[in-house]
Amino acid sequence: MKPSIPLASLKLNCITGRTAASTAILAACCLAIPGVLASENSIVTELSMAGPETALVKSLQEIAERRMDSALSGIEQLLKTNPNFRLAQLIKGDLLLARARPINDMGDTGGVSQQDLADLREEARARMQRHQESVPRNVTPKYLLQMQPEQKYAIIADTRKSRLYMYQNVRGEARYLADYYISSGKNGSQKLKEGDKKTPVGVYFITANLPREKLTDFYGSGAFPINYPNEWDRRHGRNGYGIWLHGTPSNTYSRPPRASDGCVVLSNQDLDRVGATLQVGITPVIISEEVEWVKPDDAAVLRNKLMQHLESWRRDWESGDTDAYIRHYGRDFSSGNQGLAEWAEHKRQVNAAKSWIKVGISNVGMFLYPGRNDLVVVNFDQEYSSNNLSNKIKKRQYWMKENNKGPWRIIYESAA
Repeated sequence: MKPSIPLASLKLNCITGRTAASTAILAACCLAIPGVLASENSIVTELSMAGPETALVKSLQEIAERRMDSALSGIEQLLKTNPNFRLAQLIKGDLLLARARPINDMGDTGGVSQQDLADLREEARARMQRHQESVPRNVTPKYLLQMQPEQKYAIIADTRKSRLYMYQNVRGEARYLADYYISSGKNGSQKLKEGDKKTPVGVYFITANLPREKLTDFYGSGAFPINYPNEWDRRHGRNGYGIWLHGTPSNTYSRPPRASDGCVVLSNQDLDRVGATLQVGITPVIISEEVEWVKPDDAAVLRNKLMQHLESWRRDWESGDTDAYIRHYGRDFSSGNQGLAEWAEHKRQVNAAKSWIKVGISNVGMFLYPGRNDLVVVNFDQEYSSNNLSNKIKKRQYWMKENNKGPWRIIYESAA
Protein backbone atom coordinates (compact mmCIF):
# COMPACT_ATOMS: atom_id res chain seq x y z
CA MET A 1 0.00 0.00 0.00
CA LYS A 2 1.56 3.27 -1.10
CA PRO A 3 2.00 6.19 1.31
CA SER A 4 0.64 9.69 0.77
CA ILE A 5 2.87 11.88 -1.39
CA PRO A 6 4.34 14.81 0.61
CA LEU A 7 3.56 18.29 -0.63
CA ALA A 8 7.21 19.20 -1.18
CA SER A 9 7.63 16.42 -3.75
CA LEU A 10 4.66 17.32 -5.92
CA LYS A 11 5.29 19.02 -9.26
CA LEU A 12 1.90 20.39 -10.19
CA ASN A 13 1.34 20.95 -13.87
CA CYS A 14 -1.55 22.83 -15.38
CA ILE A 15 -3.56 19.80 -16.39
CA THR A 16 -7.20 19.94 -17.20
CA GLY A 17 -10.51 20.14 -15.40
CA ARG A 18 -11.43 17.90 -12.52
CA THR A 19 -8.19 15.95 -12.36
CA ALA A 20 -6.27 19.20 -12.00
CA ALA A 21 -8.63 20.43 -9.27
CA SER A 22 -8.43 17.26 -7.23
CA THR A 23 -4.64 17.09 -7.57
CA ALA A 24 -4.11 20.73 -6.59
CA ILE A 25 -6.48 20.74 -3.64
CA LEU A 26 -5.27 17.43 -2.23
CA ALA A 27 -1.63 18.34 -2.67
CA ALA A 28 -2.15 21.54 -0.69
CA CYS A 29 -3.74 19.46 2.07
CA CYS A 30 -0.92 16.87 2.04
CA LEU A 31 -3.42 14.14 1.15
CA ALA A 32 -2.99 11.12 -1.05
CA ILE A 33 -3.74 12.22 -4.60
CA PRO A 34 -6.03 10.20 -6.89
CA GLY A 35 -4.45 6.88 -7.79
CA VAL A 36 -2.68 6.59 -4.41
CA LEU A 37 -4.57 4.43 -1.94
CA ALA A 38 -5.34 5.82 1.52
CA SER A 39 -4.09 3.87 4.54
CA GLU A 40 -6.46 2.21 6.98
CA ASN A 41 -5.83 5.01 9.47
CA SER A 42 -6.63 7.76 6.98
CA ILE A 43 -9.65 9.96 6.67
CA VAL A 44 -11.65 7.05 5.26
CA THR A 45 -11.87 5.52 8.73
CA GLU A 46 -11.45 8.67 10.81
CA LEU A 47 -14.70 10.57 10.54
CA SER A 48 -15.53 10.38 14.24
CA MET A 49 -15.58 14.13 14.88
CA ALA A 50 -19.06 15.53 14.47
CA GLY A 51 -19.54 18.94 12.93
CA PRO A 52 -17.98 21.13 10.22
CA GLU A 53 -14.61 19.39 10.22
CA THR A 54 -16.26 16.07 9.44
CA ALA A 55 -18.08 17.65 6.51
CA LEU A 56 -14.86 19.23 5.24
CA VAL A 57 -12.98 15.92 5.47
CA LYS A 58 -15.79 14.08 3.72
CA SER A 59 -15.72 16.52 0.82
CA LEU A 60 -11.96 16.23 0.51
CA GLN A 61 -12.29 12.45 0.43
CA GLU A 62 -14.80 12.83 -2.39
CA ILE A 63 -12.33 15.08 -4.20
CA ALA A 64 -9.76 12.29 -3.81
CA GLU A 65 -12.27 9.96 -5.49
CA ARG A 66 -12.96 12.65 -8.17
CA ARG A 67 -16.60 12.90 -7.16
CA MET A 68 -16.41 16.64 -7.61
CA ASP A 69 -20.15 17.35 -7.79
CA SER A 70 -20.75 15.52 -4.52
CA ALA A 71 -17.81 17.32 -2.94
CA LEU A 72 -19.16 20.69 -4.05
CA SER A 73 -22.62 19.85 -2.73
CA GLY A 74 -21.15 18.93 0.66
CA ILE A 75 -19.09 22.12 0.84
CA GLU A 76 -22.15 24.21 -0.05
CA GLN A 77 -24.16 22.54 2.72
CA LEU A 78 -21.31 23.19 5.14
CA LEU A 79 -21.24 26.87 4.22
CA LYS A 80 -24.98 27.23 4.75
CA THR A 81 -24.50 26.58 8.45
CA ASN A 82 -20.97 28.02 8.73
CA PRO A 83 -20.72 30.83 6.15
CA ASN A 84 -17.58 32.26 7.79
CA PHE A 85 -15.53 29.07 7.34
CA ARG A 86 -12.93 30.61 5.03
CA LEU A 87 -11.15 27.35 4.21
CA ALA A 88 -14.43 25.84 2.98
CA GLN A 89 -15.06 29.00 0.94
CA LEU A 90 -11.66 28.62 -0.69
CA ILE A 91 -12.27 24.99 -1.62
CA LYS A 92 -15.69 25.86 -3.03
CA GLY A 93 -14.10 28.56 -5.19
CA ASP A 94 -11.55 26.08 -6.51
CA LEU A 95 -14.23 23.52 -7.33
CA LEU A 96 -16.30 26.08 -9.20
CA LEU A 97 -13.31 27.46 -11.09
CA ALA A 98 -12.22 23.97 -12.12
CA ARG A 99 -15.40 23.72 -14.19
CA ALA A 100 -14.14 26.56 -16.37
CA ARG A 101 -10.34 26.15 -16.51
CA PRO A 102 -7.43 24.16 -15.07
CA ILE A 103 -6.10 25.17 -11.64
CA ASN A 104 -2.56 24.76 -10.33
CA ASP A 105 -2.95 25.05 -6.56
CA MET A 106 -5.43 25.51 -3.76
CA GLY A 107 -6.58 29.12 -3.85
CA ASP A 108 -6.02 29.57 -7.58
CA THR A 109 -9.11 31.74 -7.82
CA GLY A 110 -7.29 35.03 -7.30
CA GLY A 111 -8.37 37.94 -5.13
CA VAL A 112 -6.79 36.49 -1.97
CA SER A 113 -3.50 37.76 -0.53
CA GLN A 114 -0.52 35.40 -0.54
CA GLN A 115 -0.33 35.53 3.24
CA ASP A 116 -4.01 34.63 3.59
CA LEU A 117 -3.55 31.77 1.14
CA ALA A 118 -0.54 30.50 3.06
CA ASP A 119 -2.53 30.64 6.29
CA LEU A 120 -5.47 28.73 4.81
CA ARG A 121 -3.20 26.09 3.32
CA GLU A 122 -1.58 25.61 6.73
CA GLU A 123 -5.02 25.24 8.28
CA ALA A 124 -5.92 22.63 5.67
CA ARG A 125 -2.73 20.70 6.39
CA ALA A 126 -3.31 20.81 10.15
CA ARG A 127 -6.91 19.66 9.87
CA MET A 128 -6.13 16.86 7.42
CA GLN A 129 -3.13 15.62 9.40
CA ARG A 130 -5.50 14.82 12.28
CA HIS A 131 -7.58 12.59 10.01
CA GLN A 132 -4.61 10.90 8.39
CA GLU A 133 -3.12 10.12 11.83
CA SER A 134 -5.78 8.64 14.06
CA VAL A 135 -5.72 9.54 17.76
CA PRO A 136 -3.95 6.72 19.66
CA ARG A 137 -6.49 4.78 21.72
CA ASN A 138 -4.25 2.26 23.52
CA VAL A 139 -2.00 4.97 24.99
CA THR A 140 -2.52 8.25 26.86
CA PRO A 141 -0.64 11.58 27.04
CA LYS A 142 2.33 10.92 29.32
CA TYR A 143 1.51 13.99 31.43
CA LEU A 144 -1.66 12.52 32.98
CA LEU A 145 -0.07 10.44 35.73
CA GLN A 146 -3.06 10.79 38.04
CA MET A 147 -6.13 13.02 37.98
CA GLN A 148 -7.79 14.12 41.21
CA PRO A 149 -11.30 12.70 41.72
CA GLU A 150 -12.81 16.19 41.41
CA GLN A 151 -11.08 16.76 38.05
CA LYS A 152 -13.74 15.48 35.67
CA TYR A 153 -11.74 16.35 32.55
CA ALA A 154 -8.23 17.31 31.47
CA ILE A 155 -7.22 19.40 28.47
CA ILE A 156 -4.05 18.70 26.45
CA ALA A 157 -2.99 21.20 23.76
CA ASP A 158 -0.51 20.24 21.02
CA THR A 159 0.73 23.50 19.49
CA ARG A 160 2.71 21.81 16.70
CA LYS A 161 -0.28 19.86 15.40
CA SER A 162 -2.80 22.61 16.21
CA ARG A 163 -4.88 20.17 18.22
CA LEU A 164 -6.60 20.18 21.60
CA TYR A 165 -7.42 16.83 23.21
CA MET A 166 -10.01 16.29 25.91
CA TYR A 167 -9.67 13.42 28.38
CA GLN A 168 -12.32 12.29 30.84
CA ASN A 169 -11.58 11.03 34.33
CA VAL A 170 -13.28 7.63 34.50
CA ARG A 171 -12.72 6.11 37.95
CA GLY A 172 -9.24 7.57 38.05
CA GLU A 173 -8.36 6.53 34.50
CA ALA A 174 -7.87 9.16 31.77
CA ARG A 175 -9.92 8.24 28.71
CA TYR A 176 -9.95 10.01 25.37
CA LEU A 177 -13.18 11.89 24.73
CA ALA A 178 -12.68 14.28 21.78
CA ASP A 179 -10.22 16.53 20.00
CA TYR A 180 -10.46 19.89 18.25
CA TYR A 181 -8.53 22.14 15.88
CA ILE A 182 -6.86 25.14 17.59
CA SER A 183 -4.82 28.23 16.80
CA SER A 184 -1.87 29.28 18.97
CA GLY A 185 0.89 31.90 19.12
CA LYS A 186 2.06 33.67 15.97
CA ASN A 187 5.68 33.09 16.96
CA GLY A 188 5.27 29.54 18.19
CA SER A 189 5.45 28.25 21.75
CA GLN A 190 7.74 28.41 24.81
CA LYS A 191 6.55 31.86 25.94
CA LEU A 192 9.23 33.84 27.79
CA LYS A 193 8.07 37.42 28.10
CA GLU A 194 5.19 39.81 27.60
CA GLY A 195 4.55 40.65 23.97
CA ASP A 196 6.55 37.82 22.39
CA LYS A 197 3.35 36.42 20.83
CA LYS A 198 4.20 32.88 21.95
CA THR A 199 2.05 30.30 23.69
CA PRO A 200 3.42 29.00 27.01
CA VAL A 201 4.34 25.36 27.55
CA GLY A 202 3.55 23.87 30.93
CA VAL A 203 0.97 22.60 33.41
CA TYR A 204 -1.76 25.15 34.08
CA PHE A 205 -5.24 25.35 35.56
CA ILE A 206 -8.43 27.19 34.60
CA THR A 207 -8.80 30.29 36.80
CA ALA A 208 -12.04 31.92 35.57
CA ASN A 209 -15.00 31.69 33.21
CA LEU A 210 -15.58 34.93 31.30
CA PRO A 211 -18.94 34.92 29.47
CA ARG A 212 -19.51 36.55 26.09
CA GLU A 213 -21.36 39.55 27.55
CA LYS A 214 -18.27 40.62 29.51
CA LEU A 215 -15.97 40.52 26.48
CA THR A 216 -15.51 42.19 23.13
CA ASP A 217 -16.53 40.31 19.99
CA PHE A 218 -12.87 39.43 19.37
CA TYR A 219 -13.06 36.64 21.99
CA GLY A 220 -16.18 35.06 20.52
CA SER A 221 -18.49 33.02 22.74
CA GLY A 222 -16.33 33.25 25.87
CA ALA A 223 -12.91 32.90 27.48
CA PHE A 224 -11.23 30.79 30.13
CA PRO A 225 -8.03 32.31 31.59
CA ILE A 226 -5.27 29.98 32.82
CA ASN A 227 -2.69 30.62 35.55
CA TYR A 228 0.21 31.66 33.33
CA PRO A 229 2.79 32.49 34.59
CA ASN A 230 2.65 29.57 37.00
CA GLU A 231 5.11 28.93 39.84
CA TRP A 232 7.66 27.30 37.52
CA ASP A 233 7.39 30.16 34.98
CA ARG A 234 7.96 32.82 37.62
CA ARG A 235 10.91 30.93 39.02
CA HIS A 236 12.53 31.14 35.58
CA GLY A 237 11.73 34.80 35.01
CA ARG A 238 8.94 34.28 32.49
CA ASN A 239 6.37 37.03 32.46
CA GLY A 240 3.34 38.29 30.61
CA TYR A 241 -0.33 37.76 31.32
CA GLY A 242 -3.73 37.17 29.76
CA ILE A 243 -3.24 33.67 28.32
CA TRP A 244 -6.73 32.35 27.71
CA LEU A 245 -8.67 29.65 25.94
CA HIS A 246 -11.17 31.64 23.90
CA GLY A 247 -13.34 31.73 20.77
CA THR A 248 -13.32 33.67 17.50
CA PRO A 249 -15.02 36.88 16.33
CA SER A 250 -18.55 36.54 14.97
CA ASN A 251 -17.33 37.02 11.38
CA THR A 252 -14.69 34.26 11.65
CA TYR A 253 -15.23 30.51 11.92
CA SER A 254 -11.59 29.64 12.66
CA ARG A 255 -8.17 31.24 12.62
CA PRO A 256 -4.92 29.97 11.06
CA PRO A 257 -2.73 27.61 13.10
CA ARG A 258 -0.36 30.46 14.10
CA ALA A 259 -2.55 33.48 14.63
CA SER A 260 -2.91 34.44 18.30
CA ASP A 261 -0.83 36.61 20.61
CA GLY A 262 -0.24 33.55 22.79
CA CYS A 263 -3.74 32.31 23.60
CA VAL A 264 -5.24 28.97 22.59
CA VAL A 265 -8.13 29.73 20.21
CA LEU A 266 -10.99 27.43 19.19
CA SER A 267 -14.01 27.97 16.97
CA ASN A 268 -16.97 29.22 19.00
CA GLN A 269 -18.76 25.93 18.36
CA ASP A 270 -15.85 23.94 19.75
CA LEU A 271 -15.24 26.32 22.64
CA ASP A 272 -18.86 25.88 23.73
CA ARG A 273 -18.38 22.10 23.81
CA VAL A 274 -15.09 22.31 25.67
CA GLY A 275 -16.25 25.11 27.96
CA ALA A 276 -19.17 23.04 29.23
CA THR A 277 -16.64 20.65 30.82
CA LEU A 278 -14.21 23.15 32.36
CA GLN A 279 -14.10 23.63 36.14
CA VAL A 280 -12.68 26.88 37.49
CA GLY A 281 -9.70 26.26 39.75
CA ILE A 282 -9.77 22.53 39.01
CA THR A 283 -9.40 21.59 35.34
CA PRO A 284 -5.78 21.08 34.26
CA VAL A 285 -4.71 22.59 30.93
CA ILE A 286 -1.43 21.06 29.78
CA ILE A 287 0.19 22.81 26.82
CA SER A 288 2.91 20.96 24.92
CA GLU A 289 4.83 21.58 21.72
CA GLU A 290 4.04 18.02 20.71
CA VAL A 291 2.10 15.48 22.74
CA GLU A 292 4.03 12.42 23.87
CA TRP A 293 2.11 9.19 24.44
CA VAL A 294 2.74 6.28 26.82
CA LYS A 295 1.06 3.02 27.70
CA PRO A 296 -0.96 3.18 30.94
CA ASP A 297 1.33 0.61 32.59
CA ASP A 298 4.37 2.80 31.94
CA ALA A 299 2.66 5.80 33.53
CA ALA A 300 1.71 3.65 36.51
CA VAL A 301 5.38 2.89 37.28
CA LEU A 302 6.23 6.58 37.74
CA ARG A 303 2.95 7.30 39.53
CA ASN A 304 3.53 4.54 42.06
CA LYS A 305 7.09 5.67 42.70
CA LEU A 306 5.98 9.24 43.33
CA MET A 307 3.16 8.10 45.58
CA GLN A 308 5.73 6.25 47.67
CA HIS A 309 7.84 9.41 47.94
CA LEU A 310 4.78 11.45 48.89
CA GLU A 311 3.78 8.98 51.58
CA SER A 312 7.34 8.90 52.95
CA TRP A 313 7.30 12.73 53.09
CA ARG A 314 3.99 12.67 54.97
CA ARG A 315 5.15 9.99 57.38
CA ASP A 316 8.46 11.75 58.17
CA TRP A 317 6.68 15.05 58.81
CA GLU A 318 4.18 13.34 61.10
CA SER A 319 6.95 11.51 62.99
CA GLY A 320 8.50 14.76 64.21
CA ASP A 321 11.88 13.76 62.76
CA THR A 322 12.62 17.14 61.19
CA ASP A 323 15.91 16.07 59.62
CA ALA A 324 14.22 13.16 57.82
CA TYR A 325 11.40 15.49 56.76
CA ILE A 326 13.79 18.13 55.35
CA ARG A 327 15.70 15.51 53.34
CA HIS A 328 12.67 15.33 51.02
CA TYR A 329 13.46 18.88 49.82
CA GLY A 330 16.00 19.61 47.10
CA ARG A 331 18.96 21.98 47.23
CA ASP A 332 17.12 24.31 44.84
CA PHE A 333 13.93 24.36 46.92
CA SER A 334 12.10 27.65 47.31
CA SER A 335 8.82 28.76 48.83
CA GLY A 336 7.88 32.39 48.50
CA ASN A 337 11.08 34.36 49.09
CA GLN A 338 12.73 31.63 51.15
CA GLY A 339 15.40 29.24 49.94
CA LEU A 340 16.06 25.85 51.50
CA ALA A 341 18.28 27.05 54.38
CA GLU A 342 15.87 29.74 55.60
CA TRP A 343 12.84 27.54 55.16
CA ALA A 344 14.48 24.58 56.97
CA GLU A 345 15.45 26.77 59.93
CA HIS A 346 11.89 28.03 60.16
CA LYS A 347 10.55 24.47 60.10
CA ARG A 348 12.94 23.39 62.87
CA GLN A 349 11.68 26.21 65.09
CA VAL A 350 8.03 25.41 64.36
CA ASN A 351 8.37 21.65 64.86
CA ALA A 352 10.30 22.11 68.10
CA ALA A 353 7.11 23.54 69.62
CA LYS A 354 5.04 20.47 68.68
CA SER A 355 4.42 17.59 71.05
CA TRP A 356 2.55 15.69 68.30
CA ILE A 357 1.69 16.11 64.60
CA LYS A 358 -0.90 14.43 62.40
CA VAL A 359 -0.86 14.86 58.60
CA GLY A 360 -3.44 13.49 56.18
CA ILE A 361 -3.27 13.78 52.40
CA SER A 362 -6.01 12.92 49.93
CA ASN A 363 -7.28 13.68 46.41
CA VAL A 364 -3.82 13.49 44.87
CA GLY A 365 -3.23 14.68 41.29
CA MET A 366 0.06 14.25 39.41
CA PHE A 367 1.06 15.82 36.09
CA LEU A 368 4.38 15.32 34.33
CA TYR A 369 5.71 18.57 32.89
CA PRO A 370 5.70 18.76 29.06
CA GLY A 371 9.10 18.29 27.49
CA ARG A 372 10.62 16.86 30.68
CA ASN A 373 10.89 13.50 32.39
CA ASP A 374 12.24 14.90 35.66
CA LEU A 375 9.54 17.37 36.79
CA VAL A 376 6.07 16.59 38.17
CA VAL A 377 3.37 18.91 39.52
CA VAL A 378 1.58 17.32 42.49
CA ASN A 379 -1.67 18.69 43.93
CA PHE A 380 -3.47 17.32 46.99
CA ASP A 381 -5.70 18.14 49.93
CA GLN A 382 -3.77 18.37 53.18
CA GLU A 383 -5.28 18.01 56.64
CA TYR A 384 -2.86 19.07 59.36
CA SER A 385 -3.29 19.01 63.11
CA SER A 386 -0.95 19.33 66.10
CA ASN A 387 -1.13 20.22 69.79
CA ASN A 388 -1.46 23.94 68.91
CA LEU A 389 -2.72 24.19 65.29
CA SER A 390 -5.24 22.61 62.95
CA ASN A 391 -5.96 23.46 59.30
CA LYS A 392 -7.00 22.12 55.90
CA ILE A 393 -5.49 23.44 52.68
CA LYS A 394 -5.05 22.55 49.03
CA LYS A 395 -1.33 22.17 48.43
CA ARG A 396 0.84 22.21 45.31
CA GLN A 397 4.35 20.79 45.11
CA TYR A 398 6.85 20.49 42.27
CA TRP A 399 8.92 17.31 42.52
CA MET A 400 12.16 17.05 40.54
CA LYS A 401 14.57 14.22 39.96
CA GLU A 402 17.92 15.58 41.07
CA ASN A 403 20.62 15.57 38.36
CA ASN A 404 18.10 13.76 36.15
CA LYS A 405 19.18 10.46 37.73
CA GLY A 406 19.07 10.99 41.48
CA PRO A 407 16.17 10.76 43.93
CA TRP A 408 12.97 12.77 43.60
CA ARG A 409 12.97 15.92 45.75
CA ILE A 410 10.50 18.78 46.35
CA ILE A 411 11.76 22.02 44.79
CA TYR A 412 8.65 24.15 45.30
CA GLU A 413 5.75 24.08 47.74
CA SER A 414 2.82 26.38 48.49
CA ALA A 415 -0.91 26.51 48.96
CA ALA A 416 -2.58 25.88 45.60
